[in-house]
Amino acid sequence: MNRYENIGWICRHLLDEQPRYRQMAVPESLEERQQLMRSLLNIRPPMPVTEEFLHAQDAELQAQLSEKGMVEIATEGLVEWQGDITRLKVDAIVNAANSRMLGCFVPMHRCIDNAIHSAAGVQLRLACEEMMQGTEEPTGSARITPGFNLPAKFVLHTVGPIVTTARPLRQQEVQLASCYRSCLGLADKNGLGSIAFCCISTGEFRFPNDLACEIAVRTVREYLASHPETKLKTIVFNTFKDVDHERYRNALTEG
Repeated sequence: MNRYENIGWICRHLLDEQPRYRQMAVPESLEERQQLMRSLLNIRPPMPVTEEFLHAQDAELQAQLSEKGMVEIATEGLVEWQGDITRLKVDAIVNAANSRMLGCFVPMHRCIDNAIHSAAGVQLRLACEEMMQGTEEPTGSARITPGFNLPAKFVLHTVGPIVTTARPLRQQEVQLASCYRSCLGLADKNGLGSIAFCCISTGEFRFPNDLACEIAVRTVREYLASHPETKLKTIVFNTFKDVDHERYRNALTEG
């Protein structure tokens, strides 16, 4: 089975899993099939999956990763890097998760939670479901799972504060700092040497970019200063085009 046939099989399998979609036809183009596959993976609940499906899914996700290309960060210390965090080959990437920690269920949503789960595959949601057991994670804390189809070995899932006021409350600033400390502590506990942070809470959670940047860099510096025994050698601040990455560069330079 070639790639085109494989992704068609994946889409058909995912459609047949849910009665309301069984009559839907699989589109003709490879791009449309990839979009349908991602959408169906996004809405798929954490339920059992066959080895045959995992083999087919993993083959397609690895092909997509090969097309995007993996990125290795050779520099040690604090690094600002702009791009797709699912391409980074580091020990762990950080996911800005919701309190259920099951990923984003909105098809093709633009949030980082959706992007990471889509690139990792169904195994990540299944691992999160097993880890959470129907509970919710407090804001400011973090959990760890394998990375599965990601180039990163692990994913650190942290729950950032959701800003609903004109300016974040002081408690929310404290919670955001706690997200960074929790991830760093979890990375140290697992002996990791490199970690890439997404911009926690800035996107859909509406934390102002400039203040989030200040809190992120300050908290990481304070953690490293108070943990001289850490094995963390590379800490990446991953930014996207809608985040002012110059703020991170300036903050890192000023430090």
